[in-house]
Amino acid sequence: MKKIILLFAVVAGIGMQAQNNNNNPGIHVTGEGIVKVTPDKVTINSRIEHEGQSATSVKSQNDEVVNKVIKFLKSEDISEKNINTDYVNLNKRYNYNDKTYTYVASQAISITLEDISKYEAIMKGLLENGLNGINGIEFESSDIDKHKVAARKKAVLNAKEKAKALAEPLGQTVGKAFMISEGSSSNYQPVYRAMEMKASSDQGAKQETIAPGEMEINVKVNVAFQLLME
Repeated sequence: MKKIILLFAVVAGIGMQAQNNNNNPGIHVTGEGIVKVTPDKVTINSRIEHEGQSATSVKSQNDEVVNKVIKFLKSEDISEKNINTDYVNLNKRYNYNDKTYTYVASQAISITLEDISKYEAIMKGLLENGLNGINGIEFESSDIDKHKVAARKKAVLNAKEKAKALAEPLGQTVGKAFMISEGSSSNYQPVYRAMEMKASSDQGAKQETIAPGEMEINVKVNVAFQLLME
C-alpha cells in the first residue's frame, strides 16, 4: 500500500511540474557566434598519377615519383607525421573510341605545413620532383578548439540579446534559460588562387599563389528562456 501511495505522489509531482512548465511561457531563439582567425597551417592535397599500357610500368613510375617527393619533403624538414598517404590505386581503364585498355596508377598524399611561409618553395619543389596533381589545399588553425569555445560564448550572448529584443516590445522581460543545445558549427576556408601546374626553371621563386586571409569559425546555439511579465 505504501508503495502505491509513494508511486502516486511521484506521478502527481511530475504532473504538477509539467503543468507549471506549461504555464511558464518561454521564448526560443537561435544565437550565432563568429570568430575570425588567421590560419597558421596549410595542408596540400596532392596526387601522383601515370597512365600507360603496362600495369607494372605505371606502378613503377608512380613509385619512383613518390620516393622522390618524400625524400624532398624530408630534406625540407617536413615531419613524417605531416606526410600521409590517403590512397593508392591501380585501375584498368577502357577506351571506348579505339576499344583498348590502359592502366592508371595513382597515389594521393596530404602534406601539412606548419609554417605557411614555406608553401611557395614546397609547392615548387613538389612539381619539380614529378608531382602532377593538386586536389586542393586546406587552411587550418592550431588553436581551433580555443576559437570554437570563444564562438560558442558569442553565440550564447547573441541568443540572449535576440531574446531581449523580441520580448521588450511586448512589455516582457527575459528570465533564466531552461534549455540550450548546440546547433550547427562550421569552419569557412579563405579563398585562394590556384597554382598553375608547371614548374619551369624561369618561374620566379617569389611568385605568390595563395592568400591565406582569415578563417571564419561559426557556431550556432538554440536557447529557450523564461518569458516574464514586467
